[in-house]
Amino acid sequence: MLVATPIGNLGDLSPRAMAALRDADAVLCEDSRVTGGLLARQGIAATMIPLHDHNEAAQAPRLVERMKAGERFALVSDAGTPLVSDPGFRLVRAAIEAGIAVSAVPGPNAAVMALALSGLPPHPFLFLGFLPARAGPRAADLARLRGVERAGLSATLVFFEAPHRLGEALAAMAEAFGADRPAAVARELTKRFEEVRRGTLADLAAHYATAEARGEICIIVGPAPEEAVGEDELDARLRAALAAGLSLRDAAASVAAATGLRKREVYARALELAGDGQG
Repeated sequence: MLVATPIGNLGDLSPRAMAALRDADAVLCEDSRVTGGLLARQGIAATMIPLHDHNEAAQAPRLVERMKAGERFALVSDAGTPLVSDPGFRLVRAAIEAGIAVSAVPGPNAAVMALALSGLPPHPFLFLGFLPARAGPRAADLARLRGVERAGLSATLVFFEAPHRLGEALAAMAEAFGADRPAAVARELTKRFEEVRRGTLADLAAHYATAEARGEICIIVGPAPEEAVGEDELDARLRAALAAGLSLRDAAASVAAATGLRKREVYARALELAGDGQG
């Protein structure tokens, strides 16, 4: 059973989540100190088994065997919905492959809450988790993402970020996506000092270049604006889509959808690009 736990406000732990934690043979957790505190505050006595990035590969087969024998586990992360930028995916996949039923207790999720509060289009959205910590890999990831946008992706982007990297991450996004791109920074969600700051990427980068940011942070970036598409731009979008690994047909479909151009015309140009080595 995957069990969502509060991201700050303990009142968000549902009765069903408490029952699942209480009834489990053991609770699988990232950090027993964090989960132990949560359980103690709810008066729940439970056996805890650490499950984190460093031991999940080794633990998964053992836990699956115990599940086959009839044991029931509740899997939690330190906060929020398990598996969302947290451990657990390898265990869940192994359980599914072993034919074990996996269910979940829904609940708090920082990414979805931040999206809802951002004032930016809520769908479609793309959750990307944490960007690389180092400047070079981060810039490369953002450049690739911008290339996919040029090929036709139009979605609100959702990131997690560490407080001490917030300012430089926003500056990198302004460089990659454009200074005027609308965005929002949500922090300390559900807690006493909850804050959602909205503005352009440039405005937010300037603010957090000097302002101290504390707590858990989500960055929401609005969809790429529609752009007038000339021949050069069409070719650039198609090259980006093909470089991203899309087939000719899928590249043409995504670019046609993003630009409003006729799919037949875009596909014909994609064939021309492919025929001459993409230009």
